[in-house]
Amino acid sequence: MDRSPYQDKIIKRYYENKPEIMRQKLSELVTELYLAETVKKRESVWKRIVLALRNLKIPEERVNALVERNDPAVLARFIESNLEKF
Repeated sequence: MDRSPYQDKIIKRYYENKPEIMRQKLSELVTELYLAETVKKRESVWKRIVLALRNLKIPEERVNALVERNDPAVLARFIESNLEKF
């Protein structure tokens, strides 16, 4: 597939900014998790959180520990304390 130079620049910038995009997405997902009213909605949000954490290359055992805790406050503290590391 042929892309224009403009499209190549857009793609390059996306990948350069991907960690920041994922951090922002995680912050939004924490808010969604706090507001989720049903078990089904919480499960759906956690699936998206797991994908975002994996995109940031967080070790699988840490991801699993966060999911097992199932606590938005713990997740929020983890994100806040590790923001620079991502």
